[in-house]
Amino acid sequence: MNVLQGVGRIAHQSLRRTICTSLARRSTYESDGKTSVTILNKEADAGLMINSYSQYGFRLNNDMVVIGPMAIFSRTVLSWNVESHEDINDASLSLFCAIEPKIDVLVVGIGDHTITPAFSKKIIDFMKRYKINVEVLGTEQACSTFNFLNAENRVVAAALIPPMTIRVNEDDLMRKQIQVSRSFEVADK
Repeated sequence: MNVLQGVGRIAHQSLRRTICTSLARRSTYESDGKTSVTILNKEADAGLMINSYSQYGFRLNNDMVVIGPMAIFSRTVLSWNVESHEDINDASLSLFCAIEPKIDVLVVGIGDHTITPAFSKKIIDFMKRYKINVEVLGTEQACSTFNFLNAENRVVAAALIPPMTIRVNEDDLMRKQIQVSRSFEVADK
């Protein structure tokens, strides 16, 4: 009996998701005040964006997986040769000063380490010599900031170190539940 209830609940959730998805795609309101939503990471024209990150690396919107720290630009991604935030120095940042076109903003994500004023000042002072603005953030905020600036077609780059720990929130738990429930769905033939 419990198996039937579980299957029934999954079928109900799947049907509800199908109805909600089809309703969301269908729009009968065609006035000037129409609101639309676009998921930035799904747009290929926006360039590279960061879909997710873990302790091991990053997943980009083109399904590429980058293991370890990375240097990401609007259309290019490179492995960044640093082990931790302590390895960020003038030599590791020189890459961002040498590229053309010159970047407007460099977003530095230092994992989940505490950002100290002395550490930020060291990076900001070096990049100021090359007239490049810098944001030193935790990796989670740095990924969001990079995606936002890149979607605005700014000339932006990010130097990102994967965090040592991952925070789990309600959205993550919901996605996991949906993923598990989809594993029980039967494909229509």
